[in-house]
Amino acid sequence: MSEHSPIAVIDFGSQYSQLIVRRVRELGCFAKLYGPDELHLTGAPAAVILSGGPRSVSEPNAPDIDLDYLRSLGVPVLGVCYGMQLLNTKHGGDVKPSDRREYGPATLIPAGSDCPLFAGISKESQIWMSHSDTVGELPDSVTIIARNQHNTPVALQFADDWFGIQFHPEVTHSHEGTQVLRNFIALAKDAPKFEIASFKDHLIQEIKDQVNGREVVCGVSGGVDSTVLAVLLNEAEIPMRAIFVDHGLLRKNEAAEVVAQFKELGVPIELVDASERFLSALEGQSDPEEKRKIIGGLFIDVFFEAAANIELLAQGTLYPDVIESASSGSAASKIKTHHNRVDRILDLQKQGRVLEPLAELFKDEVRQLGTTLGIPRPILYRHPFPGPGLAVRCPGAITPDRLEIIREGDAIFMRQLKESGWYDKVWQAYCALIPVRTVGVKGDERSYEFAVSLRAVISEDAMTAHWAHLPYELLGSVSNEILNSVPGVNRVLYDISTKPPASIEWE
Repeated sequence: MSEHSPIAVIDFGSQYSQLIVRRVRELGCFAKLYGPDELHLTGAPAAVILSGGPRSVSEPNAPDIDLDYLRSLGVPVLGVCYGMQLLNTKHGGDVKPSDRREYGPATLIPAGSDCPLFAGISKESQIWMSHSDTVGELPDSVTIIARNQHNTPVALQFADDWFGIQFHPEVTHSHEGTQVLRNFIALAKDAPKFEIASFKDHLIQEIKDQVNGREVVCGVSGGVDSTVLAVLLNEAEIPMRAIFVDHGLLRKNEAAEVVAQFKELGVPIELVDASERFLSALEGQSDPEEKRKIIGGLFIDVFFEAAANIELLAQGTLYPDVIESASSGSAASKIKTHHNRVDRILDLQKQGRVLEPLAELFKDEVRQLGTTLGIPRPILYRHPFPGPGLAVRCPGAITPDRLEIIREGDAIFMRQLKESGWYDKVWQAYCALIPVRTVGVKGDERSYEFAVSLRAVISEDAMTAHWAHLPYELLGSVSNEILNSVPGVNRVLYDISTKPPASIEWE
């Protein structure tokens, strides 16, 4: 993998900006993400992709681009949604509010077969729209190369290798979006190749350069991300202490399982039992953002105390965590605060004391990286588990009784998923508590107990997710066992919400 001449993705704040990077990498080319004001830092990119974004190009102080500099690069350019609208205005056209809010599936109808961007694309195919503005007046030099079913222009050609598209090719809902990106990449000269094995060597060198002899404290949870991080640091021969904090929000028997897992991997870890401290701090707190802040802040406190002096804190942060938190420098709207993006972490970042080697990767890329590191498949394909633990699956106040209900229900759900062969077919599954009591009947007597929600989703990267169509027989079996063996529950529901609009977790 070469770091020279990457395909540069300019981030205008779309929730899918990093997904464009991922798709380009999947196509075998190296890509990097840059802010709108970082175009000059791209060096000599092989091509430039301008992302979508939540703003309107007609707004005051809307994100902009230096068109003259972009032209001087002499490389192919693709504008996606906001990027297309920006290119249209830069070429002398305009943008206006659409007469309909176009969000969701639409039909791509290319104008002809001679456009290189749509080579091999069907005469009609599904695309995914997400915008409220549309192009209005078009410059004379611009050609409409595709419309949708409403006859609205959804693709423009500004020059031989400059294009704009009013849909998201990076999401799976655009059925031939990958082919569109492949066609665009084919126009780039000498695009650097991307392979996860060579990227591992790149990461190890970056880690060594950033660590520069300092001791690293690595936070581990037993999840895929922190496990790959710890093994990667170990592979890089970095002086490291791996600390596992039991915050009292873990699943059933999880602490013992994590200790055994790291012993198997040859990475020593230190177990810190701070469960009583966390539960005490969370007592009576029901606001989800406040709970995340408490957990994140206390987590860092525990680390400082356990390590005495943290020279460098390593975290298994992935890009979905970064983009959803809309941390400093991102134009995206904040969805939720992640435990590894609380104020004290941001302060440490400013001091250059946070190491996040995986922050440009998605979950599937991390798993590929773990494979090159020799980590066993059962560990790599363990379902994602959030940093705040069961706190995000316990809306409202957190109590030991409520956590016990979640643990027992979750253990039953996971066991039956594994026994039925469905565990490896879904991206993530869990049991959550619904903090309301419902009327039921147990043993010929009236009960007034909690409901729990089962959730299982199919996803590639956690940016979007569909609910898994688990067999009725499996759901019935899980429900029956929970109702008969978990005290305090008299109702089991199955969550069939997609992301968006719902998130994968409850909080």
